[in-house]
Formats: sequence, C-alpha cells, structure tokens
Amino acid sequence: MSRIGNSPIEIPEAVDVQINGRKITVKGAMGTMDGELHEEVGAAISSGAIQVKALNETKFSVAMSGTSRALLNNMVVGVSEGFERKLEIVGVGYRAQIKGKVLSLSLGYSHPINFNIPDDVTIETPTQTEVVIKGVDKQRVGQVAANIRAYRKPEPYKGKGVKYADEVIVRKEAKKS
Repeated sequence: MSRIGNSPIEIPEAVDVQINGRKITVKGAMGTMDGELHEEVGAAISSGAIQVKALNETKFSVAMSGTSRALLNNMVVGVSEGFERKLEIVGVGYRAQIKGKVLSLSLGYSHPINFNIPDDVTIETPTQTEVVIKGVDKQRVGQVAANIRAYRKPEPYKGKGVKYADEVIVRKEAKKS
C-alpha cells in the first residue's frame, strides 16, 4: 500500500484548487497550473485538504495514486511558494550574464553559448558565477537547470564546469608519471 498516496495534501489559504472530473486547476499567488489525473486515480477535496485515492486495489493503481499525490503536491507548493534551482559555474574565465531574454554563458569554448530563457521560468545571475532558476513548475525548473548544466558538466579532476549548488564532485587523482 502506498503510504505517500494516503496522506492528504493541505491547501494553503491563498491557493484555490478546482477538481472537474480528471482535470485539476490550481491557482495561487505565483501563478496557475493545470493538470490531469491518471484514470486509475481519483481525488476529492474535504476540509481544506486534497485526498488522492486509488480507484482499484491493483499494484499499478496504488502506485499511480502515490505518483499523482506527489504531482498534485508539487502543483500546490509551486503556485504558493515556487521552486528554485541554483547553479554554480567553476573555472577560470567561466561566467554567465543575462542579456534581455538570453542567458549568455562563457564556458571555455571558442564562442559564447546563448541560452534562450523560456517564458514560464525566470533566470537571475546574482554574481557572474551563479545562476538561479525560478518557476512554478518543479519539472520545468529542473529541466532548464539540467539543460544549462549539460553545456559543460563538471569534470572530475579540477571540478571545472556548471554544477548544482548542492552537488558534490568526487575528485580523481591526476595521472602520475
């Protein structure tokens, strides 16, 4: 039995949740998100909380109830607080700056890399070596961060590249002659 699927999702006061069949709309201070429940899962609002329930007792249906509950919780947290991912740029001459709707990255290549910023995500550069990605959709924020990181992944010898702020790079010892 899914333990995550059984726990209710508390709805903050500033968030409005509407369930219409399988379609779910969540509105909050940060924005609006739409989602759709899996056909094996049902949801109901009772006493200020969303309860997700598997419609069948099959293993797949119970698993999908836990997944649907986690996705719904991410929607509620996203429209009320938002999500953010921090990237750090490590390396001599490596830097990032925003030019309008484009993130310009200098990552040791012969040319700068220009990353077009999507409309549903905001990107800030507090310093030249930090990039902060914010948005309401957790999956979208994570995907944009992964796309930026993919331009120059951190290498294991000096740690140069684009890494997540909480990422630990396991270092290798250099070749001995």
